[in-house]
Amino acid sequence: MNAAVEASVATAAGPAYRDGSPQAPVRPVVTGLGVLAPSGIGTEEYWASTLRGELKIAPISRFDTTWYDATLAGEVAGFAVEDYVDKRYIVQTDRWTWFGMAASRLAMTDARYDPAAHDPYATSVVFGSGSGGVDIGQRELGRLWTRGRTAVSVYQSIAWFYAATTGQTSIRYGLKGPSGVLVSDGAGGIDSLAQARRIIRRGTPTVLAGGAEASLTPYAIAGHLSGGRVSTATVAADGYKPFDVRANGYLPGEGGATLVLEDPAAAAARGAPHVYGEIAGYAATHDAAHHERPAPDARWLATAMRRALRDASLTPDDVDVVFADGAGSPDLDAQEAAAIRTVFGARTVPVTAPQGFVGRLLAGGSALTVAAALLSIRDGVIPAVGNLDTPDPAHGLDLVRTPRRVPVRVALVNARGYGGFNSSLVVRAVGPC
Repeated sequence: MNAAVEASVATAAGPAYRDGSPQAPVRPVVTGLGVLAPSGIGTEEYWASTLRGELKIAPISRFDTTWYDATLAGEVAGFAVEDYVDKRYIVQTDRWTWFGMAASRLAMTDARYDPAAHDPYATSVVFGSGSGGVDIGQRELGRLWTRGRTAVSVYQSIAWFYAATTGQTSIRYGLKGPSGVLVSDGAGGIDSLAQARRIIRRGTPTVLAGGAEASLTPYAIAGHLSGGRVSTATVAADGYKPFDVRANGYLPGEGGATLVLEDPAAAAARGAPHVYGEIAGYAATHDAAHHERPAPDARWLATAMRRALRDASLTPDDVDVVFADGAGSPDLDAQEAAAIRTVFGARTVPVTAPQGFVGRLLAGGSALTVAAALLSIRDGVIPAVGNLDTPDPAHGLDLVRTPRRVPVRVALVNARGYGGFNSSLVVRAVGPC
């Protein structure tokens, strides 16, 4: 959504900012992170694995892949749902919702935020979703075909739905603030954070946002394969390789992240233990070119990046690192590289894409990348591009090969969704740059 459209929507829906003044936009702060990823359950486990450069792609274990061209993925290992989700919700929900609810619990614990201590209308939930409940869908369709309609679970109708994680999280904690779901494939995690910002600017002090996915089932993998961009490598190191000369497509993964976003005044008033950074700018565009093929050039991704920086009142010179979408297909990587060069001109900015270590997690992936950007700001280190061996010189980028210890105050995060979605988010350390 560009700045003009965002302004028109805000005008139609009510005041755009907490105090009603367009001169003083509220910039939400991130006070909690909750991560479930192939590289670890919990933020610190994920981050340590990422900085060690551990490749977490492996043969799919959740079903027999004999008849599939793609056999590798990033799976979340060691996840015990009963440790994070109440039993009554486990039977009603799908694996992707388990991940989302677990990540939310971890994020609120990290933020020391207890929604029960606040007015029920003071907390909202907005998640991105790219696949919905494919695990329960696979199982219940199998029952329908083999045993008839009476064998289908009564929860099938609600557990597969894109809004299930938002709804069940709201119910679990009694959260009555304005909530929703964003469905824009891989861009959904970033788009959910932008929607959270709008909600906070309109008066709700706290929002849970982000996304988590679990699209590793037979029919989900068939869906991935139908797009024609999945790597058919049989060795993990040969698979998903963003910006590499051997880039040959992506490998899917599961997991994601929940972020606790708060009005900065509300966070200060309750004594939030830490602030990872602020949501400083956002913009989104659409290629409007084709329902499957990408646009012929990079102008609309570049436009999203420029508008996000303008929204943050920053210039390309202020950016310390770009966390790229890193699609892993030669043409899409080349297009994103062209957009980065267009925006930054002669300036060389470090570029990374740590998702190469874990796979593409749809909406969960862009939420996870934002978490990585905030951790980069916290620790002053840029993680390496995942599974990068030989950077393609044609891209003309400063691709981070090993963790780079440098001060990071501003990070620009890109995410793209199948069908033409482009989203860019600016996260910044709290305080002047």
